[in-house]
Amino acid sequence: MPETQNIEYKSVWKDEYLKWICGFANAQGGTLYIGKDDNGNVVGVKNAKKLLEELPNKITTILGIVAPVNLYQTEQGDYIEIVVDSHPNPVNYKGEYHFRSGSTKQELKGTALDKFLLQKQGKHWDGVSIPNVSVADLKSETFDFFRNKGIKSKRLDSGVLTDTNEVLLNNLKLTDNGFLKRAAILLFHPDPEKFVSGAYIKIGFFRTNSDLLFHDVINGNLFEQVEKTMDLLLTKYGKALITYQGLNRVETYEYPEDALREALLNAVSHKDYTGPYPIQISVYPDKIMIWNYGKLPENWTVEDLLNKHSSQPHNPDIATAFFRSGYVESWGRGMDKMRILCQEAKIPTPQISCSGNDFWTVFRRDKYNKEDLTNLGLNERQIKAVLYVKENGRITNAEYQKINEISRQMATNELHNLVNGFKLLINKGYGAGSYFELVN
Repeated sequence: MPETQNIEYKSVWKDEYLKWICGFANAQGGTLYIGKDDNGNVVGVKNAKKLLEELPNKITTILGIVAPVNLYQTEQGDYIEIVVDSHPNPVNYKGEYHFRSGSTKQELKGTALDKFLLQKQGKHWDGVSIPNVSVADLKSETFDFFRNKGIKSKRLDSGVLTDTNEVLLNNLKLTDNGFLKRAAILLFHPDPEKFVSGAYIKIGFFRTNSDLLFHDVINGNLFEQVEKTMDLLLTKYGKALITYQGLNRVETYEYPEDALREALLNAVSHKDYTGPYPIQISVYPDKIMIWNYGKLPENWTVEDLLNKHSSQPHNPDIATAFFRSGYVESWGRGMDKMRILCQEAKIPTPQISCSGNDFWTVFRRDKYNKEDLTNLGLNERQIKAVLYVKENGRITNAEYQKINEISRQMATNELHNLVNGFKLLINKGYGAGSYFELVN
């Protein structure tokens, strides 16, 4: 068995391997074998019985923990097994904090160490208190906005109108022993950048990746940032289709407003504010890309994020305040909501990706419209067919013939062109059961 996140092999014992035991204790636990090669084959270790006596004392004396040490005797030689449990409290090796990640060990330093120590204390970054900032320093208009929005959404009762701002913060658990938490600063302070570097949003319109036409920087507290950013996305950066229902003017945007808001709220509440990088939104003629600095929860994949019905916001105090204000329906359903809204608007499902500390949400606009299809060079029959697929989900060769009143051979040629030339359709099925769908 090869080395994994929970297994490490060493052919001989060295006292520096106490760092590996420290790393296991600070992570999910694991087992260290002495007397095995990198592939897990027994090679034997000298003085195994002596190690069996010495190692428990070294582990307890230097690391302050207890780990069972077992001796196994085989025909290939003796080997030692050290079983390490995950510990709720931080474990250090001579003042160094090591952590097992994947099949490697790393020493935690700087912000990584700060986050680790907070986690072991059951705290999050946004739950740390900030000295020398009072409730009077916060923005009263934002408190009024929060109250009105919360009452309107029925997440708050009308009693909050008579509560002081201090009482409201206490009820939201945004204070700690009389001090304001970081979350309170980000949510209600007029200028949170004084305390948190990178606590703002940048938005730009790009013709191409290297051709920036115009941009904006959105400052203020998080409520203000969300409201200002949404207004810019829907007006300055977006394009609305104007229709009328009777005398009423109706604006339909290229991207569902609530889906964009959900993605923006996710970026704000999941952003890792220990990195001095603003949330960045890149708007292109055919897509909107929302980026924030941050990682998925430990051992999660993007598929977990899309499929699980629970959520683990990086900043739970901020997420709770957003929920109480009525910004979101329920945490953990945001991905489903964005997907459903985009399907209803007949645009592609948002693409979610995370690599390292780069978290992306990408919306693509509906390219299956008559204007864009004409500009691509499709003929009238092909445009009619693509719009038919958009409405009905699929089209067969026989249906293509029928709606365009053409021969089978011409339908076959034009469908082949839509698949292999324009790459707008994909052929599925075989023989008589063959049909065509849109490329998402």
